Amino acid sequence: MINHSKKDIILAPYHPTYGEQTVSMWRESKERALGQKEIHTFENHLHFLNHVLYKQYVIEIALLNDKVVGMIVYNQNEINQLYIHVDYQGFGIGNALLHKAKAQSERLTLYTFEVNTNAQRFYEKHGFTINGRGHENEENLPDLLYEWVDEERA
Repeated sequence: MINHSKKDIILAPYHPTYGEQTVSMWRESKERALGQKEIHTFENHLHFLNHVLYKQYVIEIALLNDKVVGMIVYNQNEINQLYIHVDYQGFGIGNALLHKAKAQSERLTLYTFEVNTNAQRFYEKHGFTINGRGHENEENLPDLLYEWVDEERA
């Protein structure tokens, strides 16, 4: 990988012109984290991003030289998705995206898969605690419900 400065990363509101790049990055990152192939087709994933998530949530993307290297999907209560390109994990992109969601909320919840231990470490490092367990997801995999509370504002 070519070294880039954090200053080279731009956080921007998502626009559908970045849809295919975003879905490609999302799928690759998720497949790596879960160790299994995505269950939805690329086209269905793109439709979900542009016609469901885009209307219901704030979506921010991280760009490096106009290449999508991360995304977060959130509202005032929850983080629905947070994925970083597999080649750019550990460079602070997730921190920056997570900060955007935390800045507009006093309390956030999110789910992550139990097999995704990297995500668990990341969220716990940022003050999230496990608040529940389940497996009510399309992948039918065990997951963890995390919660973060801003003690200063709550």
